[in-house]
Order: sequence, then structure tokens, then C-alpha cells
Amino acid sequence: MRNLLVIIWLLTSSILVAQDSISVISLSEYLGYVKTFHPIVKQANLIINESEAKLLKARGAFDPKLEVDYDRKKFKNTEYYDKLNAAFKIPTWYGIELKANFEENDGLFLNPEANLPEDGLYSAGVSVSVARGFLINKRMAILKQSKIFVKQAKMDRQLLVNNILYEATLTYFNWLRTYNEKRVYEDFLVNAKMRFEGIKRSYREGEMPAIDTVEARIAFNDRKLNLEKYRIKFVKSSLELSNYLWLNENTPIEIKDNVIPDVDTFLSVDVTLNTSELDIEALDITNHPKLQSLDYKLQSLNIERRLKLNNLLPQIDLQYNFLSETPDISRSFSTSAYKSGLNISFPLFLRKERGDLRLAKIKMQDTKFEIQSTEVTLKNKIDAINQELQSFVSQNGFTRVIVDDYDTMLKAEERKFFLGESSLFLVNSRESKLIDAKLKAIELENNFFNTKAGLFNVLAISDVDVN
Repeated sequence: MRNLLVIIWLLTSSILVAQDSISVISLSEYLGYVKTFHPIVKQANLIINESEAKLLKARGAFDPKLEVDYDRKKFKNTEYYDKLNAAFKIPTWYGIELKANFEENDGLFLNPEANLPEDGLYSAGVSVSVARGFLINKRMAILKQSKIFVKQAKMDRQLLVNNILYEATLTYFNWLRTYNEKRVYEDFLVNAKMRFEGIKRSYREGEMPAIDTVEARIAFNDRKLNLEKYRIKFVKSSLELSNYLWLNENTPIEIKDNVIPDVDTFLSVDVTLNTSELDIEALDITNHPKLQSLDYKLQSLNIERRLKLNNLLPQIDLQYNFLSETPDISRSFSTSAYKSGLNISFPLFLRKERGDLRLAKIKMQDTKFEIQSTEVTLKNKIDAINQELQSFVSQNGFTRVIVDDYDTMLKAEERKFFLGESSLFLVNSRESKLIDAKLKAIELENNFFNTKAGLFNVLAISDVDVN
């Protein structure tokens, strides 16, 4: 009795040590690592950084500008000319440019129009495009588009992060599936070994024929063979899972042998993926990131269309500058001293401009068709996935009953076998049926999980519960 207690204590201690060495990583913890540290997720953040950089570049078109033009010629001790032209320009929104200028010219061979007062000449004025380029021009269009691109980049980032999380989730579900399949054969290997040892003992005692030991050994080795196959599958799926696990400074992590998936994932998958209590009828598909991205694209194309339409107008540029020798005296600028200019250009056939406008309209129409098609496709996908999930709930219920019934049949057959009323062939047959039923149940659960992940992907959810 004492020896028995010692054996039980040793077995219990070894089990507790084994349990302490096992680490479980849940789906939420795993996705937390992926979302925080995976390089592709970090790469997705660069999309926003790039769009913000382009916006900064577009704002640069409205930066004030200082220009200095100095030209001098001296030959054989003769100063032909010495010309200085300094200007300060401020571009504004509606095709208007403010300008302040200082000119100072000297030399023996100046053009008469370049002759200026001895202390130079100051001017302040404005340049205006009164037709083409007034309400919208290229720099205005680029700035507006850049602001839209920042918003579009946020939607594109969400789609990219959603895709990597979707792929990572499928990998986790495959890892869980191979782990559960391996556990099935581990459990039944124990049963086959116990049955084999028991039948060998009975054979030695003359209670069973030798052929039963052969059949029991066949079943035992078959379980070992299948266990090895599924062990390798589990190892491969663990390595695939490691592709998505990283730490700071882009350090990859490799899953260790003592790390296993959460076998109760079924209870938390909806909370983790934010797919619980989905109301198809109340779902506002227009808030989908893909549709919002396309809508921003359409807005950008509309700005381009307006720019091409504006290019059909003639180019009319007006300039007017007040002149003064003493700019420190405000009243020195008057309408009696000025410099003005007018520049007009207009293509006769406008073939380039009309072609550009037509292409812009075609791009807009193409995007509208894409929006309509995407909206219908998303609605149908969500509806199909929702119906598939409802079917899986029913199938899981049927499979659970089938597994329980096969388990009951196996236990009854084992009792009959040990009472001498059945054969080892029937016991092995019942056990094989139970194994097949459990593997089908695991496959069905995996299909259910993959469909949940598909719903997560279609809805383009990038926020997951990583508590």
C-alpha cells in the first residue's frame, strides 16, 4: 500500500511539473504581438507617413519665395552693365501672387528701358490669373488632393493591417487544429498501448490466443505512425506561426515546444475578432474602409476633373506694380507711377485640354462603377458568410452528438470484450470510427474558425481585443 502511495505521489508530481512547464498563448495575445511588432504592420504605418510628407510638399507650393538676379559685364576696364533684381513673392490661394521688387542698374551699355534712378527703384504689386488658374490651378489641386490622400492612406492602412491580421489568424487556427489532431492520437496511443500490454499479459496466462496480440500490436503501431504524422504537421504549423511573431527592434520569435494554443478558443473567438452579435440588416456598409478609400479616390479625381475643365479657359495673366524711389514713405506709391502687363494665350482647337478632360471623366466613371461593384460584392460576401456560420452551428451540434455516440459504443464494446463477449477487431473498429469522428469534428471546428476569420477580413476590422 505504501509503495502504491509513493508511485501515485511521483506520478502526480511529474504531471504537475509538466503542467507548469506548458505555456498557453491565446488568440488575443498572439494577435497583440502581430499588431504591435510585425514588420508589415509597421510598414503599413509608412503609408500615412508618406501621404503626410506629400501633403507637406504640396503646402510648399504656397511658401513665400525670395529671388535675386544679379548680372554684370566688365571688359577692358569698361563696365558694360551691372544689374541687380531682387524680388519677394507670396503665392496665395486663388491664383493671386503678391510681389515686392527692388531693381538697381548701372553701366555704359544699358538698354534705355533699364535706366533707373541712382538709388534704385522699388515696386510692389500683384499678379492675377483672371481666367484659367483663378478658381483652381495645379498647385491648388495638388494641395487639395494631398489632404484627401492623407485620409485615404488611413483607410488603406486599415485594409493592409486587416489583411495581415487575417492571415495571422488563419495560421493560428491551423496551429490549433494540428495540435488538437495530435492530442487525439496521443490519447488513443495510450489506450492502444494499455490494450496491447493487457492482451499480452492475458496471452501469457493462457486466456487469449496469440493472434490477438498481433492485432493489438498492429493497432498500437498504427496509432504511433499516425501520431508521428500529426506531430510533424504540428511542428510545421508552429514554424508557420513563428513567421508572425516578432519583438522590438524587428527581432523574430520562434515558438518553443512547451508553447501550445488555447483549446478553448471557441469561447473567445467572437470577442477577440469583434464579430459577435453581427446584425446584417443594421450594418452600414458605406463605412467600410474599402468603400471609403474609393470615395476619397473619387473626390481626388473630381478635383482633377475640375482642373482639366478649368484648362479650357484662356490664359489671361494681369500684372500691376506701383513704383517708388522712396518706399519708406507710404504715400510715395501712387497710380501715377506704375508698371503693368497683360498676357493672353488660348489654343485654337483645345484638343489636348479636351482630351485631358475626357480622360478625367472616364476615370471618375470607372471609379463609380468600382464603388457600386464593391458595395454589392461586400454585401453578398457578408450575407453568405453569415449564413455559413449559422450552418456551422448546426453542424457542430450534430458532430458533437455523433462523437458522444461513438464514444459510448466504444466503451460498451470494450466492456463486452473484457467480458469475453466481443472481439478485438470490433473494439479496434469502434475506436477507428471514434477517431475519424473526432478528426471530422476538429476539421469542422477549423472551418468554422476560418469562416469567422473570413468575416473579420470582409468587415475589414483592424481593431482586435488584445487584453
